[in-house]
Amino acid sequence: MKKKTRKSSKRKISIRKVIGIGVLGLFALFILFIASINMGLWGQIPSKKELSNFQYQRASEVFTADSVLIGKYYLYDRQPVSYKDFPEHLIQALIAIEDERFYEHSGVDLRSLLRVGFKTVLLGDNSSGGGSTLTQQLAKNLYPRKERNKTNIVVNKIKEMIIAKRLEKIFTKEEIITNYLNTVSFGDNTFGIESAALKFFNTRTKDISATQAATLVGMLKATYGYNPRIFPEKSLGRRNLVLRAMYNNDFISEEQVSKFSQEKLDLDFRDFDYNAGIAPYFREEVRKEMLNWISKQNKAGTNYNIYTSGLKIYTTLNYKMQKLAEEAMVEHMTKLQHSFEKSYGTNAPWLKDKKLMEKIARRTSAYKRLQKSGLTHEQIIDSLSKDKQKRIFKSWQSDEEQMASTMDSIQHYTKFLNTGSLAVDPTNGDILVWVGGINFEQYKYDHISQSKRQVGSTFKPIVYTTAIEQGVSPCTYFSAEEIEYDNLKGWSPSNSGNKDEAYLNYSMEEGLSNSINTIAVKVLEKAGIENVVEMAKKMGIEDKLPKEASIALGTGEIKIIDLAQAYTSYINNGKHVKPKIIKSISNHKDSVLVEFKSELNEKAAFSKKTSEIMIEMMKSTINSGTASRLRNTYGLKNDIAGKTGTTQNNKDAWFVALTPKLVHISWVGLDQHEIGFSNTSIGQGANAALPLFGLWMKELNKDRDFDTYTKVNFKKPSLDVQKALNCAPVKRDGFFKRLFKNPNKKKSKDFKG
Repeated sequence: MKKKTRKSSKRKISIRKVIGIGVLGLFALFILFIASINMGLWGQIPSKKELSNFQYQRASEVFTADSVLIGKYYLYDRQPVSYKDFPEHLIQALIAIEDERFYEHSGVDLRSLLRVGFKTVLLGDNSSGGGSTLTQQLAKNLYPRKERNKTNIVVNKIKEMIIAKRLEKIFTKEEIITNYLNTVSFGDNTFGIESAALKFFNTRTKDISATQAATLVGMLKATYGYNPRIFPEKSLGRRNLVLRAMYNNDFISEEQVSKFSQEKLDLDFRDFDYNAGIAPYFREEVRKEMLNWISKQNKAGTNYNIYTSGLKIYTTLNYKMQKLAEEAMVEHMTKLQHSFEKSYGTNAPWLKDKKLMEKIARRTSAYKRLQKSGLTHEQIIDSLSKDKQKRIFKSWQSDEEQMASTMDSIQHYTKFLNTGSLAVDPTNGDILVWVGGINFEQYKYDHISQSKRQVGSTFKPIVYTTAIEQGVSPCTYFSAEEIEYDNLKGWSPSNSGNKDEAYLNYSMEEGLSNSINTIAVKVLEKAGIENVVEMAKKMGIEDKLPKEASIALGTGEIKIIDLAQAYTSYINNGKHVKPKIIKSISNHKDSVLVEFKSELNEKAAFSKKTSEIMIEMMKSTINSGTASRLRNTYGLKNDIAGKTGTTQNNKDAWFVALTPKLVHISWVGLDQHEIGFSNTSIGQGANAALPLFGLWMKELNKDRDFDTYTKVNFKKPSLDVQKALNCAPVKRDGFFKRLFKNPNKKKSKDFKG
């Protein structure tokens, strides 16, 4: 028995030794495993030097002149802020729910890991938090896991622990919290607490409340599952759990928990989407100008990047003016679109003209892509006629998911009228309003900076200006009689008035205010085509204009922004000012990198006297001429000058408004040049384009903030100018002249301009 007992004891000792050696062996292997990870055999681990020199990728921000953030350019939506911008309740919420022993550990909290293992996994207590410390989470934020399978999870965890230890040696606890809150993801490509605060509550981090802080911190466990916009109830429950954790850690009182838990989420969601939000066409133009500026700067040795450098771009745009302009656009274009479609009825070209739809289809990238693959026209049209699930823009209030083909989409979007609306401060060139189209997501083409359209009668003031500069008196009378110009292949410009006009002679002021075509051509004869083209150039229009008599009727194609530049000459005594969209650019530390000054042309295109005469003549357009509905329909009493414009076949409707502090240009038409308005009643500038200004100005008049723009008057013209304009607006032919004139017969002559 003793021998058996001895043998049994020896076996037990032997087993213990084997187990001991095995445990020591496993421990040694684990140490070697950790050492191999530390040495980089499982993937490089950043050194202390690399960790201390890491840089954030920062979103660049776009601000209006009144300091409203309206957009960002980014790869990652991140706007880092400093520790001093973190409210105390934000830090408390973070530590309470994510790492309550943050100030006690040195990067890795073994006790917390054990707690998670027992309390969370075994007991199912979700309030116990996670096993990773904030420092480990920061390590994961800075160096995201590339492999997420089970084989690599242990390697990743150990890597993060090693990096966390190094981070704790490099940074203070405050710096770790700062870096963590600036790098953590809130989903949807939103990184950092500042971007999240702006996105969900439209407020800066330094201003968020305790409940807002708890909501955002609560998202960190599951950015989608606890997204307050998508799952408000789940987010509310998670927020209250964070508040309870704050109480458990003695950060807030029981009374505060009760009070805060009763508060609503009260979101003010703002997604800084490239396609959405206020002034998208303007923001795209800012982006283009920034890329151009950055390119020049980087050639000089800098290293700026619009998407990662955190630049702050301060623009000229007025937020409230822009908002009102966009609202006016939606209100007017909704009604006009309805009238436009109703006027065509079932005979609309987008419904009836199959060849036109195929012609438009040829311009699309989808058609060109299929054409490159070798398909015939018939095969391409067949392919483009197959239905797919699409989101269709129906109105500004809603989009609609439906089955539709590419050809259906072409037909649908062809019928929409488009627009461009621009407001410039002529005293300094600041662009205050920029509406480049009706919907940026569907219509990327900008009708302010890209589109060139015939400008119609809005070009006539340039013709009249040239004539006055050439010595033609404003009280010169011109017959409205229609003439057929033999040397212009029988070209015969006509008016929309009645035949009785043939007996009437108009002063220049009356001819301009009523936009009489026959008179405009006769004024052009006096001014000279070459002189008019040169005048337009001096006023800032660089586009090549047709040196033809039809230029008097606005057949030249000009961009809205260039036409606006020309009209600023009338406010600045003949000197045009270049429109600008950016005031200054700063770096992420708020150091100003560049300021852009106003560019007023040094040389006047025409005299101060001519400027005053033209302003007075264009005032008549508003008071009694083609734009009188500003007074009659919209009740505007502001001091306004202006000009309407309608092009041939009602393709383009224009309106230009001038005040001492504003140049406003609006255009309405269709993107497809083949289609115009069905009739002049709907398509004339006074009906299609003028309301964009009328509705907008009406709202500006209600707001005292805009008094500097709305309650300012033109200077009283000099006695010399008053004398020059002191004549009867209309003279009727004498009895004998009327007796021998046949109003139905066109007079023939050669054009001599």
